[in-house]
Amino acid sequence: MMRKIAYSKIQKEPLGIRVEGLSKSFGAASVLRCFDLTLERGKRLVVFGRNGSGKTTLLKLLSTRYRPDNGEIWINGNSTHLEPDAIRRSIGVVLHDPMLYEDMTCKENLRFFGNMFDLDDLSDRISDVLGKVNLVSQKDQKARDLSHGMQKRLSIARALLHDPDVLLLDEPESGLDKQMLDDVGPFLFKSTRGNRTIVMATHNSEIGLKWADEVAFLSKGTIVYRASRVDMDEGRFHDIFLEQLESAP
Repeated sequence: MMRKIAYSKIQKEPLGIRVEGLSKSFGAASVLRCFDLTLERGKRLVVFGRNGSGKTTLLKLLSTRYRPDNGEIWINGNSTHLEPDAIRRSIGVVLHDPMLYEDMTCKENLRFFGNMFDLDDLSDRISDVLGKVNLVSQKDQKARDLSHGMQKRLSIARALLHDPDVLLLDEPESGLDKQMLDDVGPFLFKSTRGNRTIVMATHNSEIGLKWADEVAFLSKGTIVYRASRVDMDEGRFHDIFLEQLESAP
């Protein structure tokens, strides 16, 4: 019998992210089991792992797109169960699904999402984020007419539009060339209030190590390795990375 979740009404200390006892299954398939995680505000955690390891599920749970079977999540001290609206206002999300309206132009997409946050200076913000992702020339093109890489850039612009304190990124480098990654990285890392808290999932060790303050490997719903980027054992990291590649289906 599934245990009933008892959500705490007491906010935990204001870490960027705190996860306790998180579990998520889809039918008989258990994806995350008794998963714990803490991340200081302003730190960037890059999570590696082969397909099916639970990376995307974790990001969707953090973003409130999924609800956990068991466990609790706090983001900036707010519970995803008790205060989901507050969390959605404080996070930006880039997933494999770009979450764009194909029949709307770039500007129309951003205006639609911006109106959800009641942004007073929306026109200025739209111009700003389009410039950051180099889509000014495509501002009046419909999303369906954009290349995969341009859709990814528009998705990043959408995630940055309300200047969130937390970013959840699922392979944000997909479809972007090295120059664009170098250009957009600094805009991802900082909000107008300081360093953002970031959880990023990727298979790309080069960009992951370049962007990370901390690295972790997820395997079968469990963190099997975690280290700060400064103290990381390079040999151990690459051994685990190769193990993940070799065990991929």
